[in-house]
Amino acid sequence: MTIRIDQPTLEQACKSIIETILFCLPNAYKGTVYLIGGPPRLTATRITSGVIDSDRQSISWGLPQASDYNYPGKTWMEYRDEPNRPQEAMAWCVEKQKSWTAEDPRADSRSVRLQVEGVWEDFHHMEPVLVRKKDLFINSRGVYPEFPESAYGETLWQFSDHVVVAVIKIHFRPYTIRIGSPETRLIKKLSRTLGTELLSYQLREQSLESMRHLAEDKIKACNILAHSIRNAITKSGLILSLIKLELNFLREQWEKIILQLCDPVLTKKGIIEELNKAAMDFKSEENQPAILDLVEIQTRFLELFLSPETGENWVHLQIEERWNDLLRAAHASDDQRQPVEEKISRLRQSLRLGKTADLLTNYVDLPTEAKQEWVDLLYQNTDQIDLPYLERLIRILDLHNLKLPYQDKSRKTILRLKVLMEIMGELESDTNIALREVLNGKSNGI
Repeated sequence: MTIRIDQPTLEQACKSIIETILFCLPNAYKGTVYLIGGPPRLTATRITSGVIDSDRQSISWGLPQASDYNYPGKTWMEYRDEPNRPQEAMAWCVEKQKSWTAEDPRADSRSVRLQVEGVWEDFHHMEPVLVRKKDLFINSRGVYPEFPESAYGETLWQFSDHVVVAVIKIHFRPYTIRIGSPETRLIKKLSRTLGTELLSYQLREQSLESMRHLAEDKIKACNILAHSIRNAITKSGLILSLIKLELNFLREQWEKIILQLCDPVLTKKGIIEELNKAAMDFKSEENQPAILDLVEIQTRFLELFLSPETGENWVHLQIEERWNDLLRAAHASDDQRQPVEEKISRLRQSLRLGKTADLLTNYVDLPTEAKQEWVDLLYQNTDQIDLPYLERLIRILDLHNLKLPYQDKSRKTILRLKVLMEIMGELESDTNIALREVLNGKSNGI
């Protein structure tokens, strides 16, 4: 099983992501999306390609160039890495689930033309679109299809929680793209959006298919509804998780703006640097592995923009507990413990720094009332997210003077997830009614 949606919907989703990237990145001029089929063939097929004009006002669509990846595409056996065969960037993205950036085409080790003809191509970045196995194979109960092997006998994605469902390729003007550049990080974030959108269409298709079975056979429909649709609806937790991820991204955008007005020593980054330095003060031959682990965890926390409640829990479980173990092992005195405890306390306080009154006062781009509502939404407990909350959030994101870097994309994502939540709510209600009527032997309204 793989992403199965109708071709027009698939093409529209691919065009939307290409359009977003090309309009956001002024040094990008062309984008292509490849769909990766299901195992074991993992056929890679070009879905659509777009080129933006020199005025950056419109995009031309189609697949005018001849390519081995045009329909019916290339199977895994045809593009995987093998001895004595040119290596392809597609194989790297699919097998490793990592991106590939051709920042210097003259030295691109995965350019087929360069390897075969000695002709270098262009500057580009390729990003795999990942979806969690348990979300894609929703009814598998942890038993997944047989994935193919590499040329060296290693099973693909054996130790990964994700599968590759698509690959995005973006072409750039010469010498304007680098490995790990902001452009590549943006494409990675947007690849998650494409994965979410394809998965949402997948869930919709599965739900519609199940509803058609209901009309064909009431008894069969009862089983399908009980074991398929109801199972899909329980995945509403997935929608909440995706909303929380987008809220984390919004928090990240907001804090990068608002914390510029703040003393760096009060920020999460400043406090983590103090904690990392404090950890190294306890360094010895015996506890060096524990210290390196602690520093890695603390540094990773800089990449997370959780809600205050979730962040405090993360600090307690991941950082404070490790510090307690380290201090016990080092036989630290009370005088040594006190500065560490004070820094961890400040770290917890920093999780709400983006909503402090002083910083909000200095941020003059947004009206006071809207500003207060914005931080209340952004920093409230996200355990309970409902439709009114999302409506208020979308209304704030409609304000142009909020000035977040990816505000419009976040607004569209939240809007789509809200619609999906409404659909799932209606599906759950309709399913409960249908199940009761089928189980009671009634046919009214079915």
